[in-house]
Amino acid sequence: MNQSFRTKLNSKSFLTEDFLLQSNAAKNLYHSYAKDLPIIDYHNHLPPQEIAENKKYNNITELWLKGDHYKWRAMRTLGVNEKLITGNANDEEKFLAWAKVVPSTVRNPLFHWTLLELKNSFNINSYLTEANAAEVYSACNELLLQDDFRAQPLLKKYKVFFASTTDDPCDDLAWHKSITAQNIGIAVHPAFRPDKIFQIDNRNFFTAYLNKLSRASAVTIIDMDSLLHALQQRVDYFHENNCRISDHGLNQMPSSPRFSAALEAEFKKFLANENAVFSDPDAFAGYVLLQLSKMYYAKGWVQQFHLGPLRNTNSRLLKTLGADCGVDSIGDLPQANALAYFLNELDKEDSLTKTIIYNNNPADNEVFAGMAGNFNDGTIKGKIQFGTGWWFLDQKDGMEKQMNALSNVGIISAFIGMTTDSRSFLSYSRHEYFRRILCNLFGDEMERGLLPNDEKWMGGIVQDICYYNARDYFNVS
Repeated sequence: MNQSFRTKLNSKSFLTEDFLLQSNAAKNLYHSYAKDLPIIDYHNHLPPQEIAENKKYNNITELWLKGDHYKWRAMRTLGVNEKLITGNANDEEKFLAWAKVVPSTVRNPLFHWTLLELKNSFNINSYLTEANAAEVYSACNELLLQDDFRAQPLLKKYKVFFASTTDDPCDDLAWHKSITAQNIGIAVHPAFRPDKIFQIDNRNFFTAYLNKLSRASAVTIIDMDSLLHALQQRVDYFHENNCRISDHGLNQMPSSPRFSAALEAEFKKFLANENAVFSDPDAFAGYVLLQLSKMYYAKGWVQQFHLGPLRNTNSRLLKTLGADCGVDSIGDLPQANALAYFLNELDKEDSLTKTIIYNNNPADNEVFAGMAGNFNDGTIKGKIQFGTGWWFLDQKDGMEKQMNALSNVGIISAFIGMTTDSRSFLSYSRHEYFRRILCNLFGDEMERGLLPNDEKWMGGIVQDICYYNARDYFNVS
């Protein structure tokens, strides 16, 4: 990169070494205790193929903008034509369109993330604007030609120690096998995400997916028993390939895991195409999810439940672009009763494995924090976790509210901290963002006399939250 251009790019930014750290105690906690810890990213949507192939990216748009529905939402809001977001404009045009609107994203977390990702990945410490967009595009692309900016070195640049992707039960995990065989120095493991099996209310989709599951498991699925056998086969297969985590994206927990003999008979007829619809999709989802959770417990896995969003609200864009296109929002769904019922069903049978519950609605923070405490049993530290601020809440205010709720209703010292939940290799800057916010939260209260002004004591808790709790929780070594 041209040195004069680098100097110009780095000439102005509030993104100093003490960004977000508003007290001396916060600065000391971050720089001395949190900053240099490795990253355990126990939930993300990174493509394992790109890691296995050590992908070299053609340009910054391919690496940074494609698939990022956070940015797509902002661009639509700011009047950018869809052609320049997900359409047929070329990659440079899409980058320039993004750069043009970045200054208008102030107070949205995208503004901070953009600055952090450019600085940490490309050493560009400047505001991205329409005026410097072409130069930034060229400078980033120049660096992307180097092997140090392939997929695997990017993970190492961010000190990623462990990463868990999100994988369909029918996946053959070939890319994960390749990563393991390469011994790249980073543990990249699959996570079991069976969301598609619950879509029984969409007959055509469900039938096609069952056929796929049947082929993957070598089990002919004709009834509930054979369906559960097929799922057990895939759980076993994932376990053999280093999977120790499951994940579920749900609006809310099913209201009941009960499945009567009459429903079993109806389900068999449904599969035989004798019934056009299944009468109780909620009971089906609840029962299958409960049986899966028992499988996870038997394997010693961690199960995750991401709850609360209202998905795919814009049918026009859903039809055009598919899911995860930036048309989801926070749902105002009741969560407490069904979640308590489900966890209790597992607990009373001594089949409740380590569990992380993520909340998407800030109004429910205390509900989730309190729920986690109901089912901790003293067997391990923080067995049931109130997960980090997620999706619409993985920003400064959302993270602080999540941590305050956890502190007030639960025990924050047992918290396993941040995960990216991202499709971008540059999103590991979110761990820095989280750590700075955490240290500022503790540092502020140390200086105001609300916490002991004991740096070593508080620093140890910060380190646990940033790294050590997650390392122990996921048995990563």
